[in-house]
Amino acid sequence: MLKRLESYYDSVPRSAARAEDFGPLTLFVREGAGWPYYARPALGHGGELTAAVVEKVRARQRELGVPEAFEWVAETTPGLRAAVEASGLVVHEHPLMVLTAEADADTVPAPPTDVTVRMVGPADPGLESAVAAPYAAFGATPTPGAAAQVAARIEAGLTRLAAAFDASGAALAAGQHQPVGPVTEVVGVGTRPDARRRGLGLAVTAALVADARAHGAETVFLSATDATVARLYARVGFRTVGTALIAEPAEQAG
Repeated sequence: MLKRLESYYDSVPRSAARAEDFGPLTLFVREGAGWPYYARPALGHGGELTAAVVEKVRARQRELGVPEAFEWVAETTPGLRAAVEASGLVVHEHPLMVLTAEADADTVPAPPTDVTVRMVGPADPGLESAVAAPYAAFGATPTPGAAAQVAARIEAGLTRLAAAFDASGAALAAGQHQPVGPVTEVVGVGTRPDARRRGLGLAVTAALVADARAHGAETVFLSATDATVARLYARVGFRTVGTALIAEPAEQAG
């Protein structure tokens, strides 16, 4: 399973980013609007992972004006943690979870009656609001052109978007899954601060899972923020299979 996920991790950024080779590491640089990418272990590379290699990548990230971020799976590349920590980066641990069971209808509460959870198409009038909701969840605003880029990715079959809308048509929560062959990752699930504690994030996740299964996904996975959030995702059928690690400078993390 972890090998399958590693192949996915190497493939999925390539539809929206260029890859720069740093030997045992690959730096993905986003082209166009959207969340910036990161560096991660090069697929199949067995070279030594050192703080010096990490520093070369960080220097390039600073040159490009992108976040100094690294992402990897602890169990797949155990040697990278020591290298990034020696470089002065802070490492955050997140449960890596794979869908292994059907959600229990009794454990996934229905959304409030005044909220509609549905998939969002490229020409949907709610698209812009749905794209903006996760940005608001993380205290950010969408980059110019973000909605148009998501629409293009939906049309190309690279992204599937679900959102929870209130009666006025405004998105309160949203998230995506990004299929590559038989594997897809649920990403960017976020709820606006003024709509939290209503079960909307879980409802959006359940909608994404149902959509992924309906479109033939064999492996559906995600990374949870922490153990508390992981317990919520377990209600939708996810189980922890490893640890996703994210490294960044302390000031960037703050």
